[in-house]
Amino acid sequence: AQCSSSLPRPRLDYKDISENVLYKSHNVFNRKSPMPVGAVQSIARLYEEHKQLSSTLNAKLFARSKIGGKIRDSAGTSRDAAKEEAKALKAEISSLETQLAEADEVLYRLALSVPNDTHKDTPIGPEDAAVTLATFGPPPTPADPSRDHVAIGKALDLLDFEAASTVTGSSWYYLLNEGALLELSLTQYALNKALSRGFRPTITPDVIRSDVATRCGFQPRDTGDAPVHQMYHLQKATPAQPELVLSGTAEIPLAGLFANKIHEQSMLPLKHVGLGRAFRSEAGARGADTRGLYRVHQFSKLELFAVTTEEGSETMMQEMLDLQVDIFSNLGLTLRYVVFKLVINYLLIDLIRVLDMPTEELGASAYRKYDIEAWMPGRGSWGEISSTSNCTDYQSRRLHIRYRKSASEESVETKGSSIPFAHTLNGTAAAIPRLIVALLENGAQFGEDGRVKGLALPSALKPFWPGKNTSSCISWS
Repeated sequence: AQCSSSLPRPRLDYKDISENVLYKSHNVFNRKSPMPVGAVQSIARLYEEHKQLSSTLNAKLFARSKIGGKIRDSAGTSRDAAKEEAKALKAEISSLETQLAEADEVLYRLALSVPNDTHKDTPIGPEDAAVTLATFGPPPTPADPSRDHVAIGKALDLLDFEAASTVTGSSWYYLLNEGALLELSLTQYALNKALSRGFRPTITPDVIRSDVATRCGFQPRDTGDAPVHQMYHLQKATPAQPELVLSGTAEIPLAGLFANKIHEQSMLPLKHVGLGRAFRSEAGARGADTRGLYRVHQFSKLELFAVTTEEGSETMMQEMLDLQVDIFSNLGLTLRYVVFKLVINYLLIDLIRVLDMPTEELGASAYRKYDIEAWMPGRGSWGEISSTSNCTDYQSRRLHIRYRKSASEESVETKGSSIPFAHTLNGTAAAIPRLIVALLENGAQFGEDGRVKGLALPSALKPFWPGKNTSSCISWS
């Protein structure tokens, strides 16, 4: 047996799947989840078989509990008959236990791959079906190849991809001089914003058990002959040790922080902001998006994570989204942000839009997902800079994150036994390279000769800038 993790097996809701076969099947199709055709129907059928086998087995076990007394109280041929009955029962029970174990394993494996439900307002379709939840102020800076962040970074000696390619390979990088200081200041700035909203600071481990990542919903979506694996594998599983991987996001170790625990409702929501290094082995698999810092194998990322009650997750999603907007609000231009018919005015990195992401972009764990994109004139396109996901009880069922309801919340029927699964949410507070791309491409300053002469950065970063805030190429706007 391979060593995976010390966590109990996920508690999957077979009953819910079986009672909602049509919805679950459509949901699998809409999300393009890698499940065989008819898999949800198979779960419903296996669940019924499982219940019948369990019922029959329990009846046989009850009969066996009585047969001992029957043997003791009988004699002669009656006793011999009772012994034969006990022998037959033993064989039947053994067979039923084998059948039940086999059915349970198939049922479990199929149900494990069923994605989370989807919010009713989520658009159906691929990425271009996303619904924009924002209207904008000034028009974006026109697309301009001279604003390419790679060229700007080279001109100002902020980036070095060539040396990193020699040391490691493509899609790795060095941040130099003010480029390195920009990462540090962005991290401190975003962390300060999160702390002001009650999020607890956390430094997460970057090495995790692959089983924990899988329980969080990190499943490869590419089912081709050469699948693109999401994570770097460090250690293969053996009977004595688990499989270890490099974390793709601090969301995973943050979720693990609450695993296999029962939290008091009075302590919820639990809110953490975690700093970690994200490692993505698939960085080079998406064409034009691989240029420069936009999609890289390793980057610093500040992640928001929350554990809430069943009823509190949608409110928390709005709170996290509002925090993300606040984090970006002093880094650029105007946005009128629109969601749930609520209109709020903010300042953001140049021009930004908020998207309600469609079904095919949700992954396995997300019930609903918002993306925030910034206009990047050097790339000539919008670029995602953060996302927020409500995972409801998908992760908590797999990681055993539960909470004990307060006495005032318990009904008469559930009093003393109400320990439901919590809801979990995650969101990007700062994905550093993407923010650097947006700041370089929107903040580059050019001389009369058309050459890059400096970089204008938002004054909100100045208090967090390491050193004496002196630089020949940086100006504060």
